[in-house]
Amino acid sequence: MTNRRQFLQPAAAGLGWLLLGGRAHAGGQLEEPLADSVRTALTSAVANSAPPVPVFHDTDARLKYLRWLGAMSGRLRRRQPDWTERKEFLQTVWYETRRAGLDTALVLGLIQVESAFRKFAVSPVGARGYMQGMPFWTRVIGDGDAGRLFHMQTNLRFGCVILRHYIDRERGDLFMALGRYNGSRGRPPYPNAVFGAARTWAFEDVPLPPAPSSDPLRPADRPQPS
Repeated sequence: MTNRRQFLQPAAAGLGWLLLGGRAHAGGQLEEPLADSVRTALTSAVANSAPPVPVFHDTDARLKYLRWLGAMSGRLRRRQPDWTERKEFLQTVWYETRRAGLDTALVLGLIQVESAFRKFAVSPVGARGYMQGMPFWTRVIGDGDAGRLFHMQTNLRFGCVILRHYIDRERGDLFMALGRYNGSRGRPPYPNAVFGAARTWAFEDVPLPPAPSSDPLRPADRPQPS
C-alpha cells in the first residue's frame, strides 16, 4: 500500500463523509500491548507540557505562518466564530503537528471527520474531544484522567502522538495508520474520508510581492563610477 500523502480519492471520501452525516464516528482505536520502550516514549511526549507558542528562526518563516493562520482562520470561521478561540486552536494544531512530525492539513482533515471541530464531541464508544481520543490512552500513557481529553491542548497532543505512533508502526503508510486510528485497519471508508477532508485544509503559500522601491533607478540602472 502506498503512502497517500497527496490525499487522493476525494470523491469517495466526500461521499463517505456525507453518508456518515458528520457524526463523531471514529476513535475506535483498539487497546493493545505496548513495548516498554514505546510506552516510555509516548508517556514522555504527552508529559512534555511546553506551551504551543510558535518559534521562528527568521522573518520569512514567521510571515509564512501568519499567511497560513489567516487562510485557515477564514476556512474555519463558520465552525468556530470566535476569533480568539479559533486562533488558539489553529496555533495549537500547528504546534502539535510539527512537534509530532505530521502533516497539518492531514490532522485538520482528521479532526473534521472525527468531531467536526467540536471540542466536547463524544462518540458512541466513548472517544472524546477534537481528535476523539479513547479514554484507555490516558491510563496507558497519561495520568488516567479521561476528563482531560476535553482540554484542547491535551486532546490534540494525545491525538498527534497516537497518530504518529500508528504511522511509525505502519512504516509510513498513512492509509493503514489511519485505519488503526479508527479501528478499521485495512478498510477504505475512513482513510478516504480523512484524505478527502484534508484537501480542504491544504495550504499553498503565495507570498506578497515586495513593495516597490522609492528609488526610480534600480541598482543595475544606476550609473557606475568610472
